[in-house]
Amino acid sequence: MKDFSQLLQNKTQTILEQWVEAVRRDKKIKSANNLSRPAIENHLDYVLRAMVTVLSQHQENDTQLIVEASVEHGTLRAEQGFDAAEIAREYMILRDVVFLNVEPELLQVSAPEVIRCMRLIDRVLDEAIARCFQSYTQQRLVELQQLHNQLTLNNQELTRLVRAHQDNVSFLAHELKNPLASIIGYSDLFLRQQRQKPEVKDTHGNLEHIDRVLRNGRLLLRLINDVLEMSRYEAGTIKLQPAPTNVCELINNVCKMLEPLAGGKDLQMVVDCDRAPQEVVTDALRLQQIVTNLVSNAMRYTESGTIKIWCETLDKNLWAIAVSDTGIGIAPEDQAKIFEPYFRVGYSHQSSLPESTGLGLAIVLRLVKLLQGEIHLVSHLGLGSTFTVTLPLFQLG
Repeated sequence: MKDFSQLLQNKTQTILEQWVEAVRRDKKIKSANNLSRPAIENHLDYVLRAMVTVLSQHQENDTQLIVEASVEHGTLRAEQGFDAAEIAREYMILRDVVFLNVEPELLQVSAPEVIRCMRLIDRVLDEAIARCFQSYTQQRLVELQQLHNQLTLNNQELTRLVRAHQDNVSFLAHELKNPLASIIGYSDLFLRQQRQKPEVKDTHGNLEHIDRVLRNGRLLLRLINDVLEMSRYEAGTIKLQPAPTNVCELINNVCKMLEPLAGGKDLQMVVDCDRAPQEVVTDALRLQQIVTNLVSNAMRYTESGTIKIWCETLDKNLWAIAVSDTGIGIAPEDQAKIFEPYFRVGYSHQSSLPESTGLGLAIVLRLVKLLQGEIHLVSHLGLGSTFTVTLPLFQLG
């Protein structure tokens, strides 16, 4: 009977390269868009080595080698932000690529040999998928626990601040209701399923429940963090820490951090620091918050086109930074309200855009004032918006 292990071993590198390219081209695996080749390849070469061992005529029962590789693959995919459907599709593509490479040899052997080869390959891949999903689920549960702990700590501080500042409490309660209800609902559904069928392994449906919990939990955490930031400003507890700051480096770091969000849309990010001051004295953390909120706001309201960030020295005392987009724009009647807490621009086709807390620009305005600066808006419906922040070159403590 023909031994396919050597054939597969010789084609391992080819399979890896074809698989990486197929994953990159697959539009349903968006999480791989911004990953390097080694990051996509992950521990797949270990899975292929295990398959070579199992295909050997003398070691058909040895599948232990795939356990560690598949566990690491699932853990890393969870950390990289893949969802369950994307991982399942990765293995589907792997199965296709493997069979494509061994097909010419399969056509030259007997039917029993074909069946044996296909059965062993399927067994290795099924075991790899099972182990991968098991570690993926465990990692997501760890993340869920960490998120729960962070929410608990933030909730304690929020409770203390709300007692001292009662404004907007009813509105805040309304905003927290939907993501909190989703977290509670899907968590309860997942736990009830586990209690009813404890012997059943984690399923794709369970993973989707966990994903929804995490998405809504992150939105809730972001809303709470924004509310806390507003409360700290209103309470006068934000203390500035001016220090020499490289503006261009700060802008590039923000763009690098937000690049994955641009990758999900047809957006190009352009940074122009040719006329920027070499160094300013300001609170780098607060300046980074301003730039991050303005750029993420531009991405949220722009589906395609360009997000441009530029800065320049105005005179010996002032400098400016601007963020412009080619998005939906803001109506004149709304421009005066855009910096109010919880205000969201309404449109006939969508009353509010997802993942928006309604506090980003309100925080920006307050931080700009804290840094002794000013912010101006120029916007036209359907053409885009430009937010320009003017700040002193030297921030006093």
